[in-house]
Amino acid sequence: MTSFQLHTLESAPESAKPILAGAEQALGFVPNLYATMADAPALLEGYTTLAKVFDKSALSATERQIVLLAVSFENDCDYCMAAHTAISGMQKVPGDVVAALRDGMPLADAKLEALRAFTRGLVQARGFAQAGDVQALLDAGYTRSTVLEVILGVGLKTMSNFTNHVAKTPLDDAFEPVKWERPAGAAV
Repeated sequence: MTSFQLHTLESAPESAKPILAGAEQALGFVPNLYATMADAPALLEGYTTLAKVFDKSALSATERQIVLLAVSFENDCDYCMAAHTAISGMQKVPGDVVAALRDGMPLADAKLEALRAFTRGLVQARGFAQAGDVQALLDAGYTRSTVLEVILGVGLKTMSNFTNHVAKTPLDDAFEPVKWERPAGAAV
């Protein structure tokens, strides 16, 4: 079994150090995901840059977290489910929305549910969205731009989900209170 190093500011490659230092300054710790990605500074830079770009999308903080949690649920990423549960709390995403996403259940708000369902379907179909899936999102009040921004979010989360799967990234203490396991009976 190959193990991956959790880099510190001291052990990380030089080009990863500024990103890790910035995370530590902003969060008070270096998330284990970043510490793992630091072994490939280009991945760490790509992920953190793409996250900043996704934050500039037209999607609200709640909508972005819906996309990120829906992708993480479909990819069965316990690390990202916990991390984005914590981030959702910081961003004031309604608790009932987060709870439904963690359980893989539909959202009560029809527009937000259309976003969750589209994201889920896109991941399940590996990007081959059906015309009806796109139309359902448009009918809910979203735009063609939203379709493309969801793809941006899927790409972002796929990077971290796959890293966590391959590296078996341990959950940070900060995320332990919102640890996640796939609900019994929920399809993988």
